[in-house]
Amino acid sequence: MIKFSRELKTGIVAIVIIAIFLWGYSFLKGHNLFEGPSHSYFTEYNNVQGLNTASVVTINGYQVGKVVDIKFNEKIEKRGQLVVEFTVENDFHFDKNSVAKIYSASLMGGKSLAIIPSYDDPVLAKPGDFLRGEIESDMFSSFGEKLNPLQAKLESVIVSADSLLVHVNSVFDEESKNNIRGIISKMNSTMANLDEMTATTELIVLENRKNIHASVDNTEKITNNFAKLSDTLVNANIGQLIAKIEATVENLQTVSEGMAKGEGTIGKLMKDDAVYDNLDNASKELEELLRDLKLHPKRYVHFSLFGKKEKEYQKN
Repeated sequence: MIKFSRELKTGIVAIVIIAIFLWGYSFLKGHNLFEGPSHSYFTEYNNVQGLNTASVVTINGYQVGKVVDIKFNEKIEKRGQLVVEFTVENDFHFDKNSVAKIYSASLMGGKSLAIIPSYDDPVLAKPGDFLRGEIESDMFSSFGEKLNPLQAKLESVIVSADSLLVHVNSVFDEESKNNIRGIISKMNSTMANLDEMTATTELIVLENRKNIHASVDNTEKITNNFAKLSDTLVNANIGQLIAKIEATVENLQTVSEGMAKGEGTIGKLMKDDAVYDNLDNASKELEELLRDLKLHPKRYVHFSLFGKKEKEYQKN
């Protein structure tokens, strides 16, 4: 039986431990030492959305590799961008127009890298080439993108409402508040008075229901009488009545025209100034005669029991 020395056994154990360590390190870096050779490709992103090394790389949902490295771009013009290196272990071909898209592999937030192959360009992608990078919007990021504008508008509304409340508080000082309280109190009193008036009106209506019914009946009778009178007027000989009215109007018009021309007594009185002056003078003389008769009745009435002759009136 072959005996191994203690040093040989220690060396074998050390080699196994080192091999396991290298395999584990390579596996964590995305390399599998027990699989065939892999091809490395690159892509760039402004934000990797939580993608990390050892994330799965898929084509049409099938795992073909892993992300092996993520580092910042060293070029000055692309400073701040992230360069992602990933491997494709299977012998799978695609052209340079293919896309490397970051997507959510699960609802827990894990990110994976999917290659969307393209075959339009006859020039195939070679190891070391850069593919165009894209990011797929998941449910939460899409909801966040739609929520951000709404949040901004809501914040603007809140600020406007706060400003409005500040202005309202500045306008409504203590005196204004007391005035508003007084107005509300008066409105309450007015409403109470209206309620009382309504109750009183209802009571009056109830007490005078019979009179109201009688008034309604009388109104109906009056309406019926008017309807009968209208029927009577319609059935009467309206033509003769209208003819008589027209004749009367024509006579009045003739008299009015004669008066305007100075015909007749009234016309002469209206047109002849001499007639008016004579009447005015006669009226004045009659007024003087009546005044003198009232003051000296004995001048015009002679009465004596003894037949004594009155002295003649001597006009001053």
